[in-house]
Amino acid sequence: MDKNHLTMTNQITLIHLDVPMTEPFRISSGEVRSKAAVLIHIECDGLSAFGETSPMSGSFYSEDTPESAWDFLSDYAVPQFIRSRFWQPDFVFQKWMDNAGNRFAWAGLEGAWWDLRAQAEDKAFTQLLGVKPAPIPSGLAVGIYPTIADLLQACSRYLPAGYKRLKIKIQPGWDVEPLRAIRRVYGDFPLMVDANAAYTEKDIPHLQRLDEFGLLMIEQPLEEDDLQGHQRLQSCMAAPICLDESASSPAILLQAIQMQACRIVNIKIQRVGGIERAKAMIELCAASGVPVWMGTMPELGIGALHALYLALHPNCRYPTDVEASSRWYEEDIIDPPLEVNAGWIEIPTAHKKRPNVNLARVDKYTIRTANWKF
Repeated sequence: MDKNHLTMTNQITLIHLDVPMTEPFRISSGEVRSKAAVLIHIECDGLSAFGETSPMSGSFYSEDTPESAWDFLSDYAVPQFIRSRFWQPDFVFQKWMDNAGNRFAWAGLEGAWWDLRAQAEDKAFTQLLGVKPAPIPSGLAVGIYPTIADLLQACSRYLPAGYKRLKIKIQPGWDVEPLRAIRRVYGDFPLMVDANAAYTEKDIPHLQRLDEFGLLMIEQPLEEDDLQGHQRLQSCMAAPICLDESASSPAILLQAIQMQACRIVNIKIQRVGGIERAKAMIELCAASGVPVWMGTMPELGIGALHALYLALHPNCRYPTDVEASSRWYEEDIIDPPLEVNAGWIEIPTAHKKRPNVNLARVDKYTIRTANWKF
């Protein structure tokens, strides 16, 4: 893109959204009932690009929240970016290294610039990422419910779409019996659990009991900074340990792999700070012989599509957590929404090159906006 052709009509707009969810998203540390996110809309040289910043509302998953991301983007990142006059996604990587917090905010800003780059170079996201379009296997994720009957009812609502594996959230007091009930109803269907760091090393003897259920993996059982605990747990369990929150940077991920603290890694674009870092971590795992899969927060459609583009990487060897748009949202902000057919997501033609955003729906769910001209 030619900097010399920028005009005063070029601008960056932040858009704070709140989108109704079809049901609460509930994990061991909290729940949300609507999806709040911040979109970064860049208009430059006649092109219009979007990125999505999607931390959980409240700070029960990470320190980042939609409100803190808004403040960081508006007070620091966007003005700094405009002052730099460096119109490339690499800006995010360089500044991220200087200010390693606010990963979700950086991921959204970088995503918008990947979108702009794709349009400016007339290339698809997949071409920029060096991957080939193909159907992507999708896995169903269900949260923590008041009763086992409610859990089984949720599974029965969504599994008929053909999802390729089932993930349930667990926490102390909600693990063995829910798993036993699911195995009783669904037999040896591919099954995994996600603890979102709800256990500690004193729970290792209890967690060993989960091996009786033949799990595909156990995702993030222990606290984020407890790599040694994960190493100990992995050494005494048959089920692979999958790191999520612990896999926060390439350096920490490499340390975890060298320690044999995991056998699988969940990569989330938002959590690690952007598409470039997520791709680098996927390739680091590939070089170490560790398979990965693409997780979600879940994001709205823009973030979900970014995850799907990366899910085409050959080292993404397990079903993604990206599900049908209707699984979580009454209306998604992309058009058309994502669908799961017989357990597979085929990226719709309208999104083959980049996410196609429904501006009317964005307007419908907007809480506030702010913009900067450059």
